[in-house]
Amino acid sequence: MEKLGKESGFTLIELLVVVAIIAIIASIGVAQVMRARVSANEAAAMASLRAINGGQMSYASGAGLGGFATSLAILATPCMGSAVGFISPDLDPAAPGVTPVGTGLIKSGYTVDLIGNGNAGNLDCNGAVTNTDYASTAVPLNIGTSGQRGFNSTGAGTIFFDVTGLPTGTTPIQ
Repeated sequence: MEKLGKESGFTLIELLVVVAIIAIIASIGVAQVMRARVSANEAAAMASLRAINGGQMSYASGAGLGGFATSLAILATPCMGSAVGFISPDLDPAAPGVTPVGTGLIKSGYTVDLIGNGNAGNLDCNGAVTNTDYASTAVPLNIGTSGQRGFNSTGAGTIFFDVTGLPTGTTPIQ
């Protein structure tokens, strides 16, 4: 009499169940990674606006004779006799490796920009006209993917946000 051996291994149904479970776990992980990425991009956008605010304060107290720079390019330009601008090179639209967009740049999934507001002020150390105020903005490139909220700030230094991604927020960051 021949003894029939039992074959070992997985059935097709068992393999499909394992694949389905792995797919569910992976989809949860991807959603978490996307949320973390949006959060990190928003934090970087706020940090960029804080850096611009700090640079503007230094610029106004020194080079701008009380006035604010009217663009990121002006804020990044050092005074004669100095080698350092008022913001870091990653916020300079003309710096190598930076992606310029109009007068601003793309950084961490956001378009960051600066414009002069208010009245014309004094000439700065390089002969550029200053303004009595400014508006800096950070807007997500793809709302919901690269960032959810839009941010803005002025010469007062407060950063505001808008939950729809626009640069016109009126709710201050706490």
